[in-house]
Amino acid sequence: MYKLIFRPLLFLFEPEKVHYFTFSLIRFLSKIPGFTSIFKFLYEVKDKKLEVEVFGLKFKNPVGLAAGFDKDAKLYKELSNFGFGFIEIGTLTPKPQDGNPKKRLFRLQEDSGIINRMGFNNGGVLQAVERLKKNNGILIGGNIGKNKLTPNEDAVKDYEICFEALYNYVDYFVVNVSSPNTPNLRELQEKEPLTKLLQTLQDLNSTKEKAKPILLKIAPDLTNEQLLDIIDIVKETKIAGVIATNTTISREGLKSINRIEMGGLSGKPLTKRATEVIRFLSEKSNKAFPIIGVGGIHSAQDAIEKLEAGASLIQLYTGFIYEGPALIKAINKKILEKL
Repeated sequence: MYKLIFRPLLFLFEPEKVHYFTFSLIRFLSKIPGFTSIFKFLYEVKDKKLEVEVFGLKFKNPVGLAAGFDKDAKLYKELSNFGFGFIEIGTLTPKPQDGNPKKRLFRLQEDSGIINRMGFNNGGVLQAVERLKKNNGILIGGNIGKNKLTPNEDAVKDYEICFEALYNYVDYFVVNVSSPNTPNLRELQEKEPLTKLLQTLQDLNSTKEKAKPILLKIAPDLTNEQLLDIIDIVKETKIAGVIATNTTISREGLKSINRIEMGGLSGKPLTKRATEVIRFLSEKSNKAFPIIGVGGIHSAQDAIEKLEAGASLIQLYTGFIYEGPALIKAINKKILEKL
């Protein structure tokens, strides 16, 4: 029903406006008695065999919502009713920021992709914390970044601020240095600054009563040599794992006219490369750390391929927009078939 009726209607309008309209609609419907139960009935797959323990956390199923969809933790409770095993909020920054000028979100329907250059638009970490205080048992990841105006030499402080603010309210952290939409951010992926950033957060983590898993989200555009550096950095800093991958700046093979837009590309054009990165990291590290696979998951088979390549968990974003919430159920059912 989503792909036949709702998606064609929603795709008539500008993507960012549709995003906010959809948020309002889901929130409204969730307040109507019985609708939450309907969502769960339609999309949730409950089975103990789907449970998976990764970096010390128990996930009710391995299918999560990627960061970027619910940046400000405004809808995590309602979105969890669609059958997700976990929700990742963010990217959050210390101070509120508007992000890049609109238009900044573009569909590539011929390619089943999306280009975004949102630029970490969010209300700031403290606003999100107030909403997360109301969480009741939903497993939450906190994706953190730096403010646009913070120079790279001061970036570590921004990540520390977000870590401290979110520590009591998220189950794991994700360090985002791989978005292409904040100027010079990807320079922090270089070995020396990245090691310093992750080690600083790990040192801060070690002062807590109970350390929280810290993961690194990486770009799909890294070379094999850079990916080997990532493996070394994970081992050296002893962070919990890697999320592979963020959006790409590549435009290879695209058909849509919107391919000319600047920003990060997600969706089907990323399917193959994201899986390649997962497999490379898994094999070259000898499965030394968990990987969350994300990028171009538009079918249950796409999800299985990422799990077989070495991912312990997977996340949806663009596939959720194109395929609808039925995709979550299809993936979980396919995983059960494979068990």
